[in-house]
Amino acid sequence: MTDISPTPIKMRSWLFAPGDSERKMGKAADGDADIVLLDLEDSVMPDSKPAARRLVHDFLTARSDTARLWVRINPLSGNEALADLDAIMPAAPGGIFLPKAEGKEDVETLDAVLTRLENTHGIDAGSTKVAALVTETPKAMFCAGSYAGAPRLAAMSWGAEDLSSALGARVQFQANGQYMPTFELARSLCLVGAVAAGAAPIETIQSDFRDLDGLKTRALMVRSQGYRGMLAIHPAQVPVINEAFTPSAEELDHARTIIAAFEASPGAGTVGLNGTMLDRPHLELARALLASA
Repeated sequence: MTDISPTPIKMRSWLFAPGDSERKMGKAADGDADIVLLDLEDSVMPDSKPAARRLVHDFLTARSDTARLWVRINPLSGNEALADLDAIMPAAPGGIFLPKAEGKEDVETLDAVLTRLENTHGIDAGSTKVAALVTETPKAMFCAGSYAGAPRLAAMSWGAEDLSSALGARVQFQANGQYMPTFELARSLCLVGAVAAGAAPIETIQSDFRDLDGLKTRALMVRSQGYRGMLAIHPAQVPVINEAFTPSAEELDHARTIIAAFEASPGAGTVGLNGTMLDRPHLELARALLASA
């Protein structure tokens, strides 16, 4: 076994597909989603989970693009997660999506299980990445800033549905379509927690999959705040998300202009550009934008 260095992977669109439907998994995997999340949690009824595990294992075994095929397992707090991992890890999924995470310790627990299973099945040590859903319980909200140093952690996302249920909140959205303050707080905690941990912050789903204009507006908005990608529940959402999280030619040109302005004034802390004074954080943002492209 050899430890492998992290390699950049696209994380713009994360498309869920129920693990008990070979047809839906196939449609998702044959599409343009950067990451496909084969779901063993919410979309699979309890009595169907054993059969779904076998179906997901067989689906992964038959594919050659498993690096982008991840599996959402059941929460570590229940009795299903270990059965999920025992069933699917022989097929070497690209990553594990961990729901209802409540802090760094949960990722460390998952890491220990993955390390054992990688060793058992001849999988490169550390190659199975992890993304965590970090706001689905009240306790989780207080732990969103605890993930720095969590092993394998590539991304963090948030969710409103389970949190709403746990809180007894009957309404998630204001009349203008924006989230209620508690859920906006969850979004913000995920963003700052992910960046603090060196993980990619990923926006939660938009449940109305027919509203593609609203999806575009929302995706562009959260990207402007620092989010790197977004969860999807329908294949029609994927192209919109991919486009929203891909830098435009105009953005790239502007970033190059900023970098050139600083290079023309070596050692300067600020430069003027088109009547605007720019400082070093603008330079770092420009560099990051080019790197993301």
